[in-house]
Amino acid sequence: MDFETILCEKRDGIGIITLNRPERINALNVKMEEELGEVIDDFGEDDDVRVVIIKGSGKGFCSGADVGRMPGEQQEVQRPRGPEEIRRNFKGAQKVILGLQRLEKPAIAQIHGPCVGAGWDLASVCDIRYGSDECRFMVAFIRIGLFPGWGGTWLMPRIMGVGRAAEYLFTGDFLGAEEAYRIGVLNKVVPLDKLEEETMTLAKKIAAGPPIAMRLTKLQLYKGLEMDLETAMKMAAACETITLTSEDHKEGVAAFREKRKAEYKGV
Repeated sequence: MDFETILCEKRDGIGIITLNRPERINALNVKMEEELGEVIDDFGEDDDVRVVIIKGSGKGFCSGADVGRMPGEQQEVQRPRGPEEIRRNFKGAQKVILGLQRLEKPAIAQIHGPCVGAGWDLASVCDIRYGSDECRFMVAFIRIGLFPGWGGTWLMPRIMGVGRAAEYLFTGDFLGAEEAYRIGVLNKVVPLDKLEEETMTLAKKIAAGPPIAMRLTKLQLYKGLEMDLETAMKMAAACETITLTSEDHKEGVAAFREKRKAEYKGV
């Protein structure tokens, strides 16, 4: 797949998306939103892809939405003409964020350097986040008089708790890698030169797992946040029934008994 603002590849059951506007620290423009939405859909439908990694090229993960496209930026050539057009322009962002959460496969953010504004939201909607020891986060919206339009007010409290999310949302202060790990924003912090290796090791481990069980687990991981316990238990029974009758379950049991590595096929 050839794109203007992102790079894509498939390797060992892993779909890798690289934000590729290094001259703007991978700032998100309309074209990148469109291309991200397209490739997320494509990877979602591709049974050869079992895990998705999102990372950035150049000096950082993502510097947020491209300031040049904002109504307050005087150099913007084709800025929206009114509130309704601005509102409709968020559909691209919504497709990306909702697409990643609804993706029936685990998504991992591989973060180095700045992870700012909408970039932090993009990382937050991924299921797992690995970061380099020099990465840092900032909400950024509040610093230029904006509301976090990429879902941060929903995503951040679920990751770090309401109090901590409120602090970073209200102040726009930077969050360093070690503190991000301590409060749960990052799953792991590693030296920059080990970041890709560590992320790929995790992705390969997940990709080797049973796809059906993985899809249902991710589904309930998020839907469960919206359910009471009784409803969640009933949904769990339905999901477990699906996995108990799968060929992957039979393979998993056989591999356990035979003391070998299971080879899951997603059936």
